[in-house]
Amino acid sequence: MYCLRLIFLLGCLWISSSASDPADPLLVELPNGKLRGRDKGNYYSYESIPYAEPPTGELRFEAPQPYKQQWTDTFDATQEPALCMQWDQFIGGYNKLSGVEDCLTVSVYRPKNISRNSYPVVAYIHGGAFMFGGAAQNGHENFMREGNLILVKISYRLGPLGFASTGDASLAGNFGLKDQRLALLWIKQNIASFGGEPENILVIGHSAGGASVHLQMLREDFSQVAKAAISFSGNALDPWVVQQGGRGRAFELGRIVGCGQARDSVTLKKCLKSKPASEIVSAVRSFLVFSYVPFTPFGPVVESPDAPEAFITQHPIDIIKSGKFAHVPWAVTYTSEDGGYNAALLLEKQASTGRELIVDLNDRWFDWAPYLLFYRDSMTTIKDMDDYSCKLRQEYLGDRRFSVESYWDLQRIFTDVLFKNSTELSLDLHRKHGKSPAYAFVYDNPANTGIGQALAKRTDINFGTVHGDDYFLMFENMAREPQLRSDEEIISRNFLQMLNDFVRSDNGTLAFGSCVFRNNVGSNQLQLLSITRNGCENLEVESFP
Repeated sequence: MYCLRLIFLLGCLWISSSASDPADPLLVELPNGKLRGRDKGNYYSYESIPYAEPPTGELRFEAPQPYKQQWTDTFDATQEPALCMQWDQFIGGYNKLSGVEDCLTVSVYRPKNISRNSYPVVAYIHGGAFMFGGAAQNGHENFMREGNLILVKISYRLGPLGFASTGDASLAGNFGLKDQRLALLWIKQNIASFGGEPENILVIGHSAGGASVHLQMLREDFSQVAKAAISFSGNALDPWVVQQGGRGRAFELGRIVGCGQARDSVTLKKCLKSKPASEIVSAVRSFLVFSYVPFTPFGPVVESPDAPEAFITQHPIDIIKSGKFAHVPWAVTYTSEDGGYNAALLLEKQASTGRELIVDLNDRWFDWAPYLLFYRDSMTTIKDMDDYSCKLRQEYLGDRRFSVESYWDLQRIFTDVLFKNSTELSLDLHRKHGKSPAYAFVYDNPANTGIGQALAKRTDINFGTVHGDDYFLMFENMAREPQLRSDEEIISRNFLQMLNDFVRSDNGTLAFGSCVFRNNVGSNQLQLLSITRNGCENLEVESFP
């Protein structure tokens, strides 16, 4: 059904070299009518453009419906995109609720460059553990300053509103992924009206956004909407991405918001549709064991084969092994200490005791580790779970205790289990079953401040190169200081040039600075590009460092 819908939509493309008025570039005409953007100095912005009908009322917990309304007046595209309703880890205090339910929009940013009539396009899927985050939270000033690419940011449903699933056709789940998919179709159909090149679209994302990019790519028809893809610090095989146990969490969600002990999915869904969205999202706090752990209580699932407009009906590993995915050039990445998210929160000093949570791990490791590292629902028995917890602790810490002094060993567990190992596995599978180039890089160049300091709420700890230290050189984020060091300025420009060259390449060549990535497909060993403060180097390895 989804494929047929795609073919129909692509067959109905509203083609124009540019539907903006040369005399007034802020005015753009779409099939829905005219919209007006804003002059931002060195670029134009067209924000909060709806691509789907509001996912409210009877459309809550349903696949998104294409936006069909006609504008009689000029649509105001000058408003910053609203956050989709979420329980945000980075809001302090007890109440972490923010955002709105009617949030399915895209925002387009076009450079001012008199030497170009059209631009390649970067479609951007934000991160946030599938639970929080938003298009407006990562800036684009660095991106726009280069003046070579149109950027489109996608908003999509999050948390229980985006991913609650009973595992059957009645409440299928993956609504946030389906939102992303419809947004990509919108970009393909409409970007020419902004001066974009619909045949040159690169899809990128970070963390849950990177995993989303990979999941989008695991659909064969992705190749009809995008030319290439990059997953920064997140891919479909990370253990926190496609999880088991979704059905139980969906029914528990219903119980928490007052649906009682619903006996079937139809009854549960009907009840959930009647509840205020704020109550549904606020129920997230009941799924957290402590702090914001586990950081993805609601996320992607394998859907029932009979689910309407199912997104994926097999585990990503099985999809890759089948070869039935989009064979487009793809890069996957990690940072050397990616596990600073979410390990660093264990270093925050507790007001009640004055000590760090990491100390409590000595007594709570077997209780907390399955939630921290996402194997709570993948183990058959409690003994299996405890055996694995014991194995991890012994492998990384030996007989030492959890403490501030042993934090780096704990962070290494997080890095390996949540990011690095699955990055290596995904690349290994793609090199064996893929037909288009598959690349990888590791970034090792710590920011002065980053997510580690933000989560730990302290600056006296060296976290190394944590989650986002590379990505936020392209897209500014409040987790790090806005001013880049001189070495980071060079790396930032190299990253942006890398995106520009990748989307323009006719054969999928990828390069960073003077280093040309080596293709992993068909390679006997893993090909990995190492990027540091001092430059870049191609490595050929048996396993990722």
